[in-house]
Amino acid sequence: MSQLWLKTWRLDLMVALSLLTRIPIKVPENAYERQAEAVWAYGLIGVLWAAAVWLGCMAGLWLGLPPMVAALIGLAIGIVLTGAMHEDGLADSADGLWGGHDPTRRLEIMKDSTIGTYGVLALVISFALRWGLLVSLLEAEFAFGGLIIAAVIGRALMAVVMANLPHARLDGLSHSVGRPDFQPAYAGLALAVFIGLVFGGFSGVLACALAVLTAWACARIAIVKIGGQTGDILGATGQLSELVALMALLACA
Repeated sequence: MSQLWLKTWRLDLMVALSLLTRIPIKVPENAYERQAEAVWAYGLIGVLWAAAVWLGCMAGLWLGLPPMVAALIGLAIGIVLTGAMHEDGLADSADGLWGGHDPTRRLEIMKDSTIGTYGVLALVISFALRWGLLVSLLEAEFAFGGLIIAAVIGRALMAVVMANLPHARLDGLSHSVGRPDFQPAYAGLALAVFIGLVFGGFSGVLACALAVLTAWACARIAIVKIGGQTGDILGATGQLSELVALMALLACA
């Protein structure tokens, strides 16, 4: 029985890795039958992402580059690792939620590959905030723990939003994954809070709590604006939750 569980967990991790990153891995076809159940592992993919970003930052500092440049190197690695998937979701959500006048039009805008003014501003502001926060965390020597806490809770909350909100459209990545049950989604959230406690103590738990409030606000806006969630909404939720978590960690550092 334990071997079966280990195999299932390993396959869930592979599915989550293939969905949330651009790492070319071969996943057994039958593993995708558990896409909705594999959401508990979303947060653990954040550990990999955070480690990659941190290593990029450390490489820059080792080369004698200033923290501002090292942070840019680390963030660039993170963007390559995910293919800017979550950033794209943030931009599309900003354009659609604030550029349309009714749910149908908002969903049309979000699906359009063209980026608008709201999307550009959302990307610029969010990236500038992330960059500045990472520089400050590097100077405070808390970049490793801070990155892990923020990345894990941000991705875990994407799964929670998936479980709580209906699909706003009948296609797209989120719809193809399916709507997960509460159990795997909240198991992933509990794991994220535990990781926050391990790496940040009270500050880590506080950062997770504020990230949860941020995700709740994103979910409420999505319900009011488009009646549910999409892959873009999930990406935006993850990005904003991470930013709030980073802010809380830096304030407590």
